[in-house]
Amino acid sequence: MKLQRPILVGGLGLSFSLWMLQSLHHSMVQVGELSLFSLLVVGGGLWLLKKNPTKHPTEQLDGIPVNRAMVEQAIANTEAVVNQLAQAAENHVETFHANSQLQEQVSHLTAELDRQEIKLAVTGGKSVGKTTLIQVLKQNVATLHSTPVQFQETPPLFTEAGEKSDASVLKEAIASDFVLFLTNGDLTDSEFQTLQQLKAAHQSTLLVFNKQDQYLPDERFSILSQLKQRMQDNVVATAASPLPIKVRKHQEDGSVDSWLEVPSPDIQQLTQHLGEILATRGQYLVWGTTMRKARMLKTEAKNLLNGIRRDRAFPVIEQYQWIAAAAAFANPVPALDILATAAINAQMVMDLGGIYQQKFSLEQAQTVAGTLGNLMLKLGLVELSSQAIGTVLKSNAVTFVAGGVVQGVSAAYLTRIAGLSLVEYFQDQEIAINSETKLNLDKLGQTLRSCFQHNQQIGLLQSFVKQGVKVLLPESPEGVRV
Repeated sequence: MKLQRPILVGGLGLSFSLWMLQSLHHSMVQVGELSLFSLLVVGGGLWLLKKNPTKHPTEQLDGIPVNRAMVEQAIANTEAVVNQLAQAAENHVETFHANSQLQEQVSHLTAELDRQEIKLAVTGGKSVGKTTLIQVLKQNVATLHSTPVQFQETPPLFTEAGEKSDASVLKEAIASDFVLFLTNGDLTDSEFQTLQQLKAAHQSTLLVFNKQDQYLPDERFSILSQLKQRMQDNVVATAASPLPIKVRKHQEDGSVDSWLEVPSPDIQQLTQHLGEILATRGQYLVWGTTMRKARMLKTEAKNLLNGIRRDRAFPVIEQYQWIAAAAAFANPVPALDILATAAINAQMVMDLGGIYQQKFSLEQAQTVAGTLGNLMLKLGLVELSSQAIGTVLKSNAVTFVAGGVVQGVSAAYLTRIAGLSLVEYFQDQEIAINSETKLNLDKLGQTLRSCFQHNQQIGLLQSFVKQGVKVLLPESPEGVRV
């Protein structure tokens, strides 16, 4: 019986504390203020301490809160991205068919919310007893719960090349509502890493120490203790197919009869645990699965959408990088002025933002351009790029002494880095940017640094410089080496 009147309970606790204090008065000479306060806290807080501190198991699922409204919102977000992909893929034949399949899968997600059957996957390495355990569970499925359960055995993990990859097996497991991960001993590094991947995917998982009967009692206890420590008690021990036991019977005439007897499967702890999960979390397991499916579909659709947008963004970047190069080549200026006037310009920001549905006004685009310029200066990219390009051009006296070549190629290079960084930044955004205050400067700075480091590879840099020289000095001898 749950007591729903904390004031009454607190009052009784306080009275009990005062009674204890009075009884102890004859044996205690002095009771300090701290002792009195402690007794009052113990008595008055007795109800709070006795109250079950554990949250309702359905309020949170493997570290993330799950309810129907959240899942419906995730489905709506996925549908929005798929619709954006549909618009972008109208003239993109390669993506059109994939988008049709995504739309069909999204349409099934809402129906999944009311699914009653629980999909339970059994996975693990070779020879851990997956098939046998499923057979035994099916025979005892009535003891689990009234909820219907569909068992699925995945291909074995950690197999040799040529068999199904671990990634594919994990994908099957994550598509289920609940996973039983079988091991027949202490966890190997591969098993532990796989369990961590399931946890990262927010997949509800229970570790099953199967074949425990094959160990001596002390060994069994030691292994189970280690597993509980590593898995925070999220483990049960079973013996789905116990080894035969030799039984001897002494007859009255002194003879001994012996035979092998096969014990009944030891899965009581597992069935009890599964029964509790199905009873308290069954609906939430289904919602969790639907949430994962929605997120995976959204990621797939977003990757396809970003691919189309990148194809459209690269020509825009190339256009503005050569505009910046021509302007700097015609009017050589110090590197800082190149950055402020040519390398980063608001029009490119607006054009790229339009492709990625990140709408900017001209004033906002100018602010973004200035922000990029300041980040490049703080990161030292302007000086580093000029030095690197100058080093490459020094190998050819003709191009190196030509006025403005270093400035022109540097302006084009910085413009390209800025454009690529914006592409990387935009494709991770969920909503349109309405003002410059929406920019995540830390993330933008990290993206800039990453793009710069990637494009600093000597092969890429030499190729870009060659292309820049051809644009700026189209009549230069073909045999010139850069």
